[in-house]
Amino acid sequence: MPMNDESCLSAEERLTPINERLTLLSRRRGLTFGTDSYLLAAFVRACPSGTAAELGGGTGVVSLLCLARGKFAHILSAEIQPEYADLIRRNAAQNGFSDRLDAWEGDVRALGVRQTGGEVNAVFSNPPYLRADSGFGNDSDEMNAARREINGTIRDFALAAARLLRWGGTFTVVYRPDRLTELFVSLREANLEPKRMILAHPTPASPPSLVLVEAKKGAAEGLVTARPLFLYPQDPGGAYTPDMQRVYDDFSLAHLFES
Repeated sequence: MPMNDESCLSAEERLTPINERLTLLSRRRGLTFGTDSYLLAAFVRACPSGTAAELGGGTGVVSLLCLARGKFAHILSAEIQPEYADLIRRNAAQNGFSDRLDAWEGDVRALGVRQTGGEVNAVFSNPPYLRADSGFGNDSDEMNAARREINGTIRDFALAAARLLRWGGTFTVVYRPDRLTELFVSLREANLEPKRMILAHPTPASPPSLVLVEAKKGAAEGLVTARPLFLYPQDPGGAYTPDMQRVYDDFSLAHLFES
């Protein structure tokens, strides 16, 4: 049974109720649950009887959201930082998914089908999106590892996904629009063909802040771009747009591809 005893937490941890009736253990100075994670989980194509892998699991929140909605039978979440691999295991137990969510502690560049028990139907990732040498670093080593390409570039993540996927399997990723070229080149090099894409904007007057891409292993070219997803009608932080509210209601972005 899931447990909700905050007395088991360290001073560095917190327990927060999130979407889908889940509770999430996280580190106070570490990664937090955000819109990018929720949109990625909603965008991932379901395969209820299939298996999946998550690259760079963090707290395991994307995997937990997918399992809560029955998108996969089993997920392996790969995470290089020991503290976060432990959080994934504890979050799985906290929410009753210990038998369906496994944490693998290690570098995605060393991850293969031996760890997943065979080829998987889907891989998904919210990878580090900044080059290792870009901008100002963070005082927290764990935040630098999560946000910067210290332990692998997007090319490394794409190659890892290709190793794990069966033919026709999907790799779904959330990334930065300003690095879209790097993402597409990396996918093509890994024989992962981009098939669906959504650009997410904070408001209709704002440039896109996130891009969601689904690629398929071994597929022919042919990219379908959805209409833009605007999160808020005016100022961020208020009521959601109808499109964004529907994402939360349906846990899907399929409506953005409708005519």
